[in-house]
Amino acid sequence: MDWNWKYIDASGAEVVGPLGDQRFPTQADAETWVGETWQDLLAAGVEAVTLYEVNRAVYGPMGLRPE
Repeated sequence: MDWNWKYIDASGAEVVGPLGDQRFPTQADAETWVGETWQDLLAAGVEAVTLYEVNRAVYGPMGLRPE
């Protein structure tokens, strides 16, 4: 499978992944990665992410800022 994240900035626009085009073999791998890099993503201007399996949105957008 091909799992990946789409990145959204503060205006709600989709942006190019600031940490490169990350692809993952499993959903768990993708979720682990975003859990480890969310602060770097925020620092690069990403406010939310959406998880995709190939071209199907699985969930999101999910905000990266702690509540």
